[in-house]
Amino acid sequence: MAELHDLTALEQAEMIRRGKLSPVELTEHYLARIDRLDADLGAFITVTADIARKQAAEAESAARTAREEGGDLPPLHGVPVPVKDLNPVAGVRCTYGSEAFSDHIPDTDDHVVTKLRAAGTIMLGKTNTPEFGLPCYTEGRLAPPARTPWDLERSAGGSSGGAAASVAGGLAPIAHGSDGGGSIRIPSSVCGLFGIKPSRGRVSGGPVLHDVSGLATSGPIARTVADAAALLDALAGPMPGDPYGAPSLPAGETFLAAARRHPAGPLRVVLLLTPPVPGVELHPDCRAAAESTAGLLRELGHHVDELELPVDDSVGRAFTSVWNVNALSRPVPPGTESLLLPLTRRLRERGATVSGTSYAEALHTFRVLGQTIADALLTPGTGYDVILTPTLAQPPALVGQLRNDEDPDAEFTALAAYTPFTPLYNATGQPAVSLPLHWTDEELPIGVMLGGRYGEETTLLSLSAELEEARPWAGRRPAVW
Repeated sequence: MAELHDLTALEQAEMIRRGKLSPVELTEHYLARIDRLDADLGAFITVTADIARKQAAEAESAARTAREEGGDLPPLHGVPVPVKDLNPVAGVRCTYGSEAFSDHIPDTDDHVVTKLRAAGTIMLGKTNTPEFGLPCYTEGRLAPPARTPWDLERSAGGSSGGAAASVAGGLAPIAHGSDGGGSIRIPSSVCGLFGIKPSRGRVSGGPVLHDVSGLATSGPIARTVADAAALLDALAGPMPGDPYGAPSLPAGETFLAAARRHPAGPLRVVLLLTPPVPGVELHPDCRAAAESTAGLLRELGHHVDELELPVDDSVGRAFTSVWNVNALSRPVPPGTESLLLPLTRRLRERGATVSGTSYAEALHTFRVLGQTIADALLTPGTGYDVILTPTLAQPPALVGQLRNDEDPDAEFTALAAYTPFTPLYNATGQPAVSLPLHWTDEELPIGVMLGGRYGEETTLLSLSAELEEARPWAGRRPAVW
């Protein structure tokens, strides 16, 4: 018999609407699982049990009223959704993954938190993240390392590693994540999940920690395409003060509706297998995942070409400059710089050497890259609709494998080699998704990535739903479940 955490988020919400499941019962189920399993998974930095119980009681009351009076409820009403600990929640400790903020309690909700409240979701807590979200693993000093439930010796990735561990391990049905260089797609890949990095401006980054570079955005991590789409519907939409704005959906359209249909016709897909970072080798399992997906797309009637683009390190250099400045731009309390981890301190040192002219040139490189991809690959009518690549260049890494406190510069180089494909879409602002379509012989998940035209998340969602139907993954269960 299925347990509550075997249900999808949308199935849970439907049962709540019909009065077959109480948000209080559901919340207690997940709190009990967190209490029992999180020491192994490292998914949470802070568990907000009292807040969750209060919100669940309010959600139950609202659901009862809606049934009695015939009112509507949001699609995810009563469903638990934890928040990544890079995003402030008023009155709740927000550490940004750093000892320097171990006692920090903000007085303002991030806009994504405001959206989640309006959607009637339940906040179980703040999920684990590395310091300031800078590396692609989640191994800090405030919580145990975030581990993929498929193999507890291996990292859940980062920087949304805690969010992915919570969903993959059945501690939450869906989770909020954020992505500045792959931080939703990387943990989705190593945890066997579906994750979306939305188009720049689709989800508000305000009101406190606007990313002026435009690299970072919030987005969903989920077990199914439909669950992720429903959470994107809840998170998306402009808020006062937003510097960017993605194109609005047509009237009456939703991301969930897109995830419940196949593409209108055959799509043109371009497969890129050469890592864009010089000297990086693609692991055979990651190559096999992308090639197998290309074969599946052809079986489904889509047209797939394989191209090899020239490797150009200029984008990597630009991304490094902006990443260094972003690390430095995070203000830390006076006298706490020594509490920062070696990689963070080194990136901040390097950021201090980037001139204003160099920073502007790096941002201009991003704009040129976006225009080049649009013109060369994604022009409507004459180009491709979707870009297919591996999500990562290597299978899930062991905990500690990517971290190098003795040589942070070497660590940063290794991180870039592990994640050569993901930063492209942060630089250009395009949407991208990671799908769990491949497993190794050792039962380790290997993700593949689809990138689309700016503002066209619906195409990616419809295609992902078609792939999910053709090669279902939700029935797989990790070692910890």
